[in-house]
Order: sequence, then C-alpha cells, then structure tokens
Amino acid sequence: MKIVVTSSVTLDGVAQAPGRPDEDPRGGFSHGGWALPYSDHIMGAVMGRRMTEEGSLLLGRRTYEDLFGYWPEQNDGNPFTEVLNRTHKYVASRTPSQPLPWVNSTLLDGDAVEAVAGLRAQPGPTLGVIGSLDLVRQLARRDLIDEYVLLTHPLVLGTGSRLFAEDDASRPLRLTDSVTTTTGVVIATYQRETR
Repeated sequence: MKIVVTSSVTLDGVAQAPGRPDEDPRGGFSHGGWALPYSDHIMGAVMGRRMTEEGSLLLGRRTYEDLFGYWPEQNDGNPFTEVLNRTHKYVASRTPSQPLPWVNSTLLDGDAVEAVAGLRAQPGPTLGVIGSLDLVRQLARRDLIDEYVLLTHPLVLGTGSRLFAEDDASRPLRLTDSVTTTTGVVIATYQRETR
C-alpha cells in the first residue's frame, strides 16, 4: 500500500487547525480556521477528485473523533459524507476504545507505527492520511510516507504545530504535480525519492 499524506500548511509550515476556530486549540493556538478563506472551485475540484480515488484512510484518534463529530450528520447532498462513510478508516490511538462508532472503522492494535508498517507492506490501494499531525510525524521518522499532497496557503502564522518537526530526518522528495488556485494556494504533490 502506498501512504499518502494530504495536509493544508502555511508558508511557515503550520498545519494545526486549518478547518475551524475550535478544531485544535492545544498550546493556546488561536488561529484555527485559517484555511477557510482560501477555498475556491479549483481546490474543491482537485480535492474532490482525490477523495473519489480508491483507498482507505489512516487517522489519529483526535482527527477521527473530529471527523466523526461532523461528517456523518451532513446530509445536504455533498459528496464527502457518502465517500467518508463508505471508506474504510484505520484509527491509530494510544487510548483505544472499542467498538469504534463510525461505520467501516478499524482500531490498529499495539504500536501504531508498527501496525501501519504492516499495512503498508500489504498489496492494496492507497492509505490516505489527513490531519493527524502526531501520527504523520511518527510515520515520517520511520520513512513510511510515500507521497505528500500539500496545500500551501499564502499565509504566515508564526505559531502553531508544524507538519514537519524540527527533529525529523531529512528526506529527498520529487515534485510530480502542482496546481495553483485562484486564491494563491499551491496544491503540490511530492513523492519520496528512493535512496
């Protein structure tokens, strides 16, 4: 399986709470919802296409609970609710709670990184990761991420959790695709270079 991380980031690498003001106030972060003003039809089309691709989701517990608290109740005809309900979701959590409430959800047993490494070794479609910053950093340290889809917003926040931690090892990436939206967001796809 190929592991693909999709993340909104600012120019200074902040990826914390792009979607809502109350999404993740940890550390006193007060800029939640910073990505919303930059949405446009181009971003919607690119991300909509990616969501319809075959594959599963890999989520940290906090992101899983946040998505479950919102998307299953959205019955306004948007395509995302149906896709998210139908998609298989693997959940990495240090505080396991069974059964998971969202349909098509599986809790990963034991060490999350080891469990993900086991999934990655299996044949199958893409394993997509959204949000889940702590999990992404753990996977990056083990060099388990095959591709990044970064939505880089023309904004500097100066504070907040960043996608790449300072202690992450260096890794070469190759740009394979990029699209610029009408609001200046660059949606770039980077694949890992084999060493």
